[in-house]
Amino acid sequence: MKRKKLVLMVACAVLIVGGILYAADHIDAPAVKGQPADITDLYVFQGKNSDNLVFVGNSQGLLSPGASGAASFNANTLIQFKIDNNGDNVEDLVIQAIYQDGKVNFFGLCRPSYTGLRSKIEKGNFLGSVAVTPYASHTPIVATGSYGIRFFAGPRDDPFFFDLDQFHRITGGMATSFNNPGIDAFAGTNVLSIIVEVPKSLLHAQKGTIGTWLTSSTTEASGGAM
Repeated sequence: MKRKKLVLMVACAVLIVGGILYAADHIDAPAVKGQPADITDLYVFQGKNSDNLVFVGNSQGLLSPGASGAASFNANTLIQFKIDNNGDNVEDLVIQAIYQDGKVNFFGLCRPSYTGLRSKIEKGNFLGSVAVTPYASHTPIVATGSYGIRFFAGPRDDPFFFDLDQFHRITGGMATSFNNPGIDAFAGTNVLSIIVEVPKSLLHAQKGTIGTWLTSSTTEASGGAM
């Protein structure tokens, strides 16, 4: 598949042994704001089962409740969790998610065909799929695929907290610090989430840690290289 462009990348290092780390990117990428490729957050944390890690990739931020029902993933947007398991800052594994006909298909947990700005959907490494949970549903749809990997896709309340107005006061010289408590600028807004829970043993971390980052890529047609 012809590569069109890499839209955005958010990076974060995470400890295999637990904890939670995240990277965030809200409303500062005007070229993709409001588009399916607009990434807001990456979260990685230990699962309820301590043998697992949970990867959360959020996109299409600042969705109002009224807009959330119509928001959808896009068949020409590939979301990827890229994983460096040996500390060289190059992806050794990928987990790929792409929408098709009301569900999100997942591929990978394998060495990617390309690294860096070029990508290929690893169709020979299909992991499973999950139906997109509708906005009005009170019960999230969770599916289990190969190797016990679990998947979710759908709208969620934006979990990121940031006092944007106070931030502007600080950068404008009108304040010197944040308030406690602050005012959550993202309260009442939603995102579209891709969530993957993976057994740690499948990540093959060589030094007890991994590096992970989230990318979105757009293309003119599905399949092949992007």
